Amino acid sequence: MYRLFEMPASGNCYKVRLMMSHLDIPYERYSIDIIRGESRTPEFLNLNCNGKVPVLQLPDGRTLPESNAILWFLAENTAYLPQDSFERAQVLQWMFFEQYSHEPYIATSRFWRVFADPSKHESELAAAHPKGEKALRVLERHLSTRRFMVADSYTIADIALYAYTHVADEGGFNLECYPAIRRWLQEVASQPGHVTICG
Repeated sequence: MYRLFEMPASGNCYKVRLMMSHLDIPYERYSIDIIRGESRTPEFLNLNCNGKVPVLQLPDGRTLPESNAILWFLAENTAYLPQDSFERAQVLQWMFFEQYSHEPYIATSRFWRVFADPSKHESELAAAHPKGEKALRVLERHLSTRRFMVADSYTIADIALYAYTHVADEGGFNLECYPAIRRWLQEVASQPGHVTICG
């Protein structure tokens, strides 16, 4: 059986749970409290030398860290990853965007506001906010003319971006001025097998 080492409230970990729910893959969950340093123990570093969650352990014992790499692995030969080479590249385009232009500002703002003391991160929050808004404007523009991120079908690009976008308000981002994003969030939440971040 698969084993998922995760922090339940993490959007990156949620991506993997959502994907596995869509695919109806059974797995065991192991909660790792990164705030208490549980991802820095020798035991955990044997699973991922980078000391981060999530980590997916395969039934044969091999381990795979990094949420988007796990999504790609699980989605291979499923409807969640297109067969067309250009569309596959577009999926990667948006997954790279999520990790480079979206997650560093929207997810970290949420972390500082929800899991840390915001008063100790006022300058970081102020710097991250306009960059997070820029990422949301990119999404809004893209989704204003299409149902999903790629090829008019629900893919792991949507899963990757949904994880932190749907809780962006917890990071101080108001989604009321992004109607296309809000419509897309509802589309994603209506997919068969959908689970919530705290599920």
